[in-house]
Amino acid sequence: MTTDGVFAQRGHHSLWDISAPGRSGVQLPDSDVPEQPMPNASLLREELRLPEVSELDVVRHYTRLAQKNFSVDTNFYPLGSCTMKYNPKINDMVASQPGFSGIHPLQPEETVQGALELMYRLQRDLQSITGMPAGSLAPLAGAHGELAGVLMIKAYHEARGEPHRKVMLIPDSAHGTNPASASMGGFEVVTLPSDINGILDIAAVEAAANDRLAGLMITIPNTLGLFNPNIAHICEIVHSAGGLVYGDGANMNALLGRARPYDLGFDVVHLNLHKTTSTPHGGGGPGAGPVCVGERLARYLPSPVVEMVEDTEGAQYRFATPTNSIGAMSAGHGNFGVLVRAYTYLRALGADGLRQASGDAVLNANYLRRKLEHAYRVAVDRTCMHEVVFTGRSQREKGVKALDISKRMIDYGVHPPTMYFPLIVEEALMVEPTETESKETLDAFIEVMTTIAREVDESPELLHEAPHVTPVGRLDEARAARQPDLRWQAP
Repeated sequence: MTTDGVFAQRGHHSLWDISAPGRSGVQLPDSDVPEQPMPNASLLREELRLPEVSELDVVRHYTRLAQKNFSVDTNFYPLGSCTMKYNPKINDMVASQPGFSGIHPLQPEETVQGALELMYRLQRDLQSITGMPAGSLAPLAGAHGELAGVLMIKAYHEARGEPHRKVMLIPDSAHGTNPASASMGGFEVVTLPSDINGILDIAAVEAAANDRLAGLMITIPNTLGLFNPNIAHICEIVHSAGGLVYGDGANMNALLGRARPYDLGFDVVHLNLHKTTSTPHGGGGPGAGPVCVGERLARYLPSPVVEMVEDTEGAQYRFATPTNSIGAMSAGHGNFGVLVRAYTYLRALGADGLRQASGDAVLNANYLRRKLEHAYRVAVDRTCMHEVVFTGRSQREKGVKALDISKRMIDYGVHPPTMYFPLIVEEALMVEPTETESKETLDAFIEVMTTIAREVDESPELLHEAPHVTPVGRLDEARAARQPDLRWQAP
């Protein structure tokens, strides 16, 4: 192996691989105080084998590991339907202030008035964005907000003496969490088809609207990145049958400052704060899925909500529980750190900034659509919203799958888009550029995708074997998911 090879390989080694007997990362001076016996000698576990490495080796090892992380801070991350936008670092700086990071959920309310005021203001901001008269910050994630929504719908029907309303309508393009949440809420899921334009078939809604209808769960724009111009009429159909309309707000990044779910006829909507306003989705980090509701569901909101009371001493803030609340969704009062980031984001941009952000997100998605439609078919040939869904059908006919295309993108330093979703699109590649990417970044992505399309014709084996530049190459994905081997064992 060449010298260059030795250095390159060390980047993939464990600390054990570079361990050398007798080497140490510390050098302590001679002690100038008397030795003292250990209070519990068993704490010294001399049987443990530990790597023997220098401090410099340790620093280089962990620095190399950190550099292998792929994130929106380091590379383009066009993961559709998950809004991996850049998040300004001021959000983290504010959330890390001791007044926010050091408080405890069980502190007396009079000692955390500033935090409560922030939560109250955030509630009001989200109500303004959605047009809804009431809201709760309690749900801890998008799917958690979905569950809160369907439980409120269930409580509403039961309180009206209509527990027989068990049917929840869900489009075939919906996020998978929608039917899961409805089932957890005790509803029977009925899947409705999309029409030739990629949106919910309005005739199917009319046919399913009967006295067993509990509601409709719908994402707008949908997972094809398409706005449904019939949404107001669809809401009227559901309401006429006695049902309620749930809005999956995962794609709210496309509507900020431009359309309000309440004005369209929705009764409840959740917002993925960790995607739309701060803290990128993914990686298992904390989320926030507040719910905002119309008048009919306000008294069923999950607890707590934050109220403001004005007295002789001025405004005071306190937690409250709505009269017919479905109850607490978790311990504590939501993921407070995410709420602080979201509030910071909203304050920093303001109403004009949010409107600009949604406009830029839609512009960027349509720029990619027009620039790449010659190389990849668009699933539905319409102007899209915040994301565009391509189909790799043409490439599939040449023996290359969407999976191969995505793996090849890794070699060019781009995170793969969402693949094989929505399920109604064959060989789907869902791309969401977001508003935070520059034209130069989008042009570089276009060049990568165009190059890959050319490789499909000229050297498809490159794609079959990709990625080529990662520490670990093509995995057996089924085995990696079902039989993960994540434990390191000493040689």
